[in-house]
Amino acid sequence: QVSVFSDLNQLQDISFWPEYSSLCGITKDELVKTFTPEIQGLAAFSETDFETMVDKMTRLYDGYHFYPYSEGVFNPFSVLNACKSKTLSNFWFQTGTPTYLVELLQQSDYDLRLLIDGMEVTSSAFSEYRADARNPLPMIYQSGYLTIKGYDKEVGLYTLGFPNDEVRYGFLNFLVPYYTEVTDDETGFHIAKFMRELKAGDVDAFMERLRVFFAGIPYELSNNNERHYQAIFHVVFTLLGQFIRSEVRSSRGRADAVVITPDAVYAFEFKLNGTAEEALKQIDEKGYLIPYRLDGKRLVKVGVNFSKETRNIGEYKIQ
Repeated sequence: QVSVFSDLNQLQDISFWPEYSSLCGITKDELVKTFTPEIQGLAAFSETDFETMVDKMTRLYDGYHFYPYSEGVFNPFSVLNACKSKTLSNFWFQTGTPTYLVELLQQSDYDLRLLIDGMEVTSSAFSEYRADARNPLPMIYQSGYLTIKGYDKEVGLYTLGFPNDEVRYGFLNFLVPYYTEVTDDETGFHIAKFMRELKAGDVDAFMERLRVFFAGIPYELSNNNERHYQAIFHVVFTLLGQFIRSEVRSSRGRADAVVITPDAVYAFEFKLNGTAEEALKQIDEKGYLIPYRLDGKRLVKVGVNFSKETRNIGEYKIQ
């Protein structure tokens, strides 16, 4: 189809046409109208109510958009399996192993932070079909791991991002062993422990565990490797969002990471070959915790220095 000559040039990709934008999925209206008995059964089995179960399914399985401004659709494979098994799980993600896509990301040295936060591209950047190590986005989009999250009509730019929590957390968990020394079966264990340690207020244990994720960083920290360690921070704190509210900086004026537990708010600031004191000072000067002062929670500042020499977390201070 993408040949320079006339191979299959009579085919048309209708997935980009508005008339068919919801054809290959289940809209929210269709979900509620058609699957009410199954959702009620799923809710009862999970000891929750109908509305809460619909909200959970929306976060996990909704969010696919194949045309700008189109109605979002649920992944039908995951919905059907959830109703059948009476449990919520990453059904669609478990059917495949995106090893090839991750290898494309590594070869292209693509900034994982852009993948997590969403990136703006032209339509040609994700609608072509050729596998290109310099631009892994088309393959990731065509494989269903990214979808259209927004469109700026004035400049013709699309925002691509993960469609839902099933894909977001499944893909990031799958990425971890390729960028760290943490194995696939250890990733979920460490993330769950991160959550427990912060809920218990044990920042020291959290930081010691975080050091495990940086054990395999290359000896010489070049600019690319600096981005590598920043991406690991981004992945870890994003994965924490499965269990507790975790925000990773995506714009100026915010701490590197903010984690909110039931009784505390943690602001993390990281410095490369700086000092933990400098990081703490920045949290104060920029007022990163001011928005949370009225929440009635304990406010905790964590200043961290990342050492180029050890290629790992060095000194850190907690206030």
